[in-house]
Amino acid sequence: FLGSDFIAQGRRVGEWLAKATNGKASVVELTGTAGSSVAIDRAKGFRNAIAPYPNMKIIATQTADFSRAAAQRVMENIIQAKGSDITAVYAHNDEMALGAIQALKSYGMKPGKDVMVGSIDGQKAALEAIIRGELGVSVESNPRFGPLVFATMEKYFAGEKIPPRIILKDRLFDVTNAKDFVHEAY
Repeated sequence: FLGSDFIAQGRRVGEWLAKATNGKASVVELTGTAGSSVAIDRAKGFRNAIAPYPNMKIIATQTADFSRAAAQRVMENIIQAKGSDITAVYAHNDEMALGAIQALKSYGMKPGKDVMVGSIDGQKAALEAIIRGELGVSVESNPRFGPLVFATMEKYFAGEKIPPRIILKDRLFDVTNAKDFVHEAY
C-alpha cells in the first residue's frame, strides 16, 4: 500500500475541531460513498479524536458521495431538521465541505463563525475558502505521489526490501498557512 492514512486524516480534523470549539460542538458529518474504505476510515479517525470530549456530539451523519452538489442538498435537509443546533460540520472531503458551506450561507448561517467546518483533501478551492474564513481546516490527501511510486519501483527492482505500507505525509491547512500553499494546491 502506498498512500495516505485515512484514519489519521479523520483524527487530525477531529483534533483540530475539538481545539477550535473548546471541546463543545454539535457536529454534522457528511460521509463519502457508503461502505468505501476511505469513508469508513475517515469516520473512525474522527470519532476516535472526539471521543474524549463528552460535549462533542455527532447530531447527524449522512452520505453525500464525495459530491459538492449532493452535499449541498443533504446539508440543506439537515439544516431544515436541526437548524441552529448545528455548530460544526465534518466533511470527508473538500467538495462536500464546499457544498455544505453553500447550504449554510443560503440559510443565513455564517460558516467559520456560526458553524466551524473541517474537511480533507487540501484542494485549491478549499484553501481559498480557508483564506476567506469559511472553512476552518483541510487535511491534505496528497494525490501527487507518482515520483514516490517510481522511486519505490526502482528500489524493488534493485532488490531492496520494500515495506508493505508506505504512508504519505499529509499536511494540515488552516488560517496559519493556507496562503502559503494555495499556489501549489490542486
